[in-house]
Amino acid sequence: MTVKPTILQELPPDLVRERLPRHVAVIMDGNGRWAKQRGLPRIMGHRRGVDALKDILRCCKDWGIQALTAYAFSTENWGRPLEEVDFLMTLFERVLRQELREMMEEDVQIRFVGNLSALPKSLQLEIERAMDQTRQNKSIQFTVATNYGGRQEIIQACREIARKVQQGVLQPEEIDETLFEHHLYTDGISDLDLMIRTSGEMRISNFLLWQVAYAELYVTDTLWPDFDRVEFHRAIASYQQRDRRFGKVKV
Repeated sequence: MTVKPTILQELPPDLVRERLPRHVAVIMDGNGRWAKQRGLPRIMGHRRGVDALKDILRCCKDWGIQALTAYAFSTENWGRPLEEVDFLMTLFERVLRQELREMMEEDVQIRFVGNLSALPKSLQLEIERAMDQTRQNKSIQFTVATNYGGRQEIIQACREIARKVQQGVLQPEEIDETLFEHHLYTDGISDLDLMIRTSGEMRISNFLLWQVAYAELYVTDTLWPDFDRVEFHRAIASYQQRDRRFGKVKV
């Protein structure tokens, strides 16, 4: 997790600690465009994007945010050029090996969600090792959505519940939101409070479709490799200005 020194190590004084989001999700968009603007290959954008993610993860820990979920690779990303996909798989594996020791020192609990069985076997082994070794860490929950699709997650949950009904261990009238959430990948993580999307695209892109129901959305034109603590500060400040009514009317 070693990155270059940055500003805003402590919680900025204009932010209210009691009103921080507990769980932040990021759609890390714009790596390719960042590289193209600089005349670099797309893979350089992905490398810089990893550095940005490491800094935001540490920022969340420094400021006291409990959980960060990052959209690293969607089920649709397999349609990218083979060279880019192969590079991303290798990058994920290398970063996991290099950063595991520091994640242990920083008390980061890492978990991966998505259809992990479709990933290269060597990457699956690194994922399994990282999740096992950091399982007891408590400072921050870091979730990496890899080969993830929100619709697929919901379908999988429905299938698991249907099997239990079929087996007679669950009655249909017992199915409610709480039970359904226990069958999602994000079981055990606090409700999503804030979803951030970089690069200015105004869509969710099949990410955390159930979890985003009452989350606040923040979109910035900043490309992900340039999304630093200053930009994150802006996102959190915007979040704290929102009036979160959850469908209710204040009287």
